[in-house]
Amino acid sequence: MAVVDSAVYVEGLRRPGVVGLDETYDVTRETGGIAWIGLYRPTRDELHSVATEFGLHHLAVDDALKGHQRSKLERYGNTLFLALRTARYIDETETVEFGELHVFVGPQFVITVRHAESPDLAHVRDRLEADPELLAKGPEAILYAVLDEVVDEYEPVIAGLENDIDEIEDELFGDAEHEVLTRRIYDLSSEVIGFQRAVQPLIGIVGALQRGGPTYGVDSDLTHLLGDVLDHVSRAGDRADAFRTLLDKALQVQSTLITRRMTQVSVEQNEQIKRITSWAAILFAPTLVGTVYGMNFRYMPELQWVWGYPFAIGLMVLLGVGLYVVFKRRDWL
Repeated sequence: MAVVDSAVYVEGLRRPGVVGLDETYDVTRETGGIAWIGLYRPTRDELHSVATEFGLHHLAVDDALKGHQRSKLERYGNTLFLALRTARYIDETETVEFGELHVFVGPQFVITVRHAESPDLAHVRDRLEADPELLAKGPEAILYAVLDEVVDEYEPVIAGLENDIDEIEDELFGDAEHEVLTRRIYDLSSEVIGFQRAVQPLIGIVGALQRGGPTYGVDSDLTHLLGDVLDHVSRAGDRADAFRTLLDKALQVQSTLITRRMTQVSVEQNEQIKRITSWAAILFAPTLVGTVYGMNFRYMPELQWVWGYPFAIGLMVLLGVGLYVVFKRRDWL
């Protein structure tokens, strides 16, 4: 069902017995109250019914239908249109699930269009209905409460990302497989960048609403409350920036450690090659002497010399020992 909830509020109190959009329209006209209609992935006909009743601009309606909008704030006459990016942390996959919330705010109405499971607007409605004094301040009070809920839901995301970054920092100098850790850092960086894109525009949006409050006659208490929301979303933005910096540094450290490990392996391989080459040279020298006596020449030197055999053996030993000493002094052995 696209219509999650539809109600009319008069002086901060919910008008009982209002069911369906048509009755909401009628009661709003009769009482001059504030209509708050919550929609979840509405069809074109359902949203156009609301748009026709409250005079919503067709460009804003098209944006709300299509989705995939960046966070923004636009004014069409007396109507505000906000596109907000919601976020929810999924611990099992270490990912951030992003959604969209579109809000239309006019003199006598608030229309919320959700394209994701979050935020929990039923919680927002219950909270406001329990505080009629705040709700009586008008549609801007509902807008404040919605913004506050969106920003509050950023906190678990920040906590989840922070925990993952702490784990990565512990694994950097541990026994984690380099390829797996590098992939984890890269994937988490992508999630942080997406979170930045959701948070950063909201700082400007809330700031603009707060500055514009006096101009459009918004209750001063609501302006102060928006200041509190701005403070929270600014802190979320700062944390997102810090996370991205930490992950960039972690990726650099990981790259340095991989390079260092490869260099170490290369040095170890070179040492092994040196040893192999040294022993090959030591064994080759006696072989070279021995092969001379294996040649079938008719006239061979020292063949009739009594000391010829000991001389050959001694020469082999001397060459081997000499090469061993030379390689040992050069730290090849």
